Amino acid sequence: MSNEITSPDQPLYQREGAYIPRVAAVHDMCGYGKCSLGVAIPVLSAAGCDVCPVPTSLFSSHTAFPGWYMHDTTEMLSDYLQAWKNIGVDIDAVYSGFLGAPEQVDRIRDLYAMYPSALRVVDPVMADHGKVYPTYTPELCAAMADLADGADILTPNLTEAAIILGEPIGDDWAGENISDEQAHHLVDGLLAKGTRTVVLKGIQREDGKIRNFVGTEGGAFFEVGNELLPYMLHGTGDLYCSCLLAAVMAGRTLKESVIFAGDFVHDAMLVSSQQPQFRDRGVSFETMLGRVSDLLK
Repeated sequence: MSNEITSPDQPLYQREGAYIPRVAAVHDMCGYGKCSLGVAIPVLSAAGCDVCPVPTSLFSSHTAFPGWYMHDTTEMLSDYLQAWKNIGVDIDAVYSGFLGAPEQVDRIRDLYAMYPSALRVVDPVMADHGKVYPTYTPELCAAMADLADGADILTPNLTEAAIILGEPIGDDWAGENISDEQAHHLVDGLLAKGTRTVVLKGIQREDGKIRNFVGTEGGAFFEVGNELLPYMLHGTGDLYCSCLLAAVMAGRTLKESVIFAGDFVHDAMLVSSQQPQFRDRGVSFETMLGRVSDLLK
């Protein structure tokens, strides 16, 4: 992106006519427990995007289940992306999430070099509730933090923001209530690392709200809140960022996109609660995809 993001009422992507934008989705593929590519592909497709997966690893299920299996795809990714280059694949946005190894950050940098005008969306999926995910080493966390530099949109939760900024993680950054001043401090710190737009997710308030704080390189700062539901679900972070990007790629403004993503995740969690074993199977959004397609109207 070449223009400075100064206003929440500014679109981050200009949708043109009948053109279908292409998004490189750099995420893992999870067989059970809806998350990652299992969320990004249907949501972005519903928004009229051509989703081009770059699988960073293959999982039997998300890691909250015992006995999960992981296959790291790092060794194949250089050849995979070179094959794209050989056939002239073009990309309008690079959207990265869960990574399997530090070297995969280099592959994302390769994508940035191949597509210098593509929107760069980084969901730094590596930790939550004050704890790092079991497959993440300190080296991988450090490599993931490097992606904040140059990201057009960065969507960390509190724990991930602390890791990127070199803060000690733990109960202080577990997702509970923090002050507006603390939130502003974290957003400003992430912007100082070279991010153009920060969406700090999942700050729980004592008033029964869950809030997302948004800041831009041009100095805009605002927050958007939703009802805090009495349960958590796996995959909601992936769904949030995928919905945010879906709205952006549909030509909506930054503020519209943030509001849409928060509302969609909230309502999908309500749908999820009506499903059997909903706390394990992940967030259910399938019956709501029409709302994503409506972004194009």
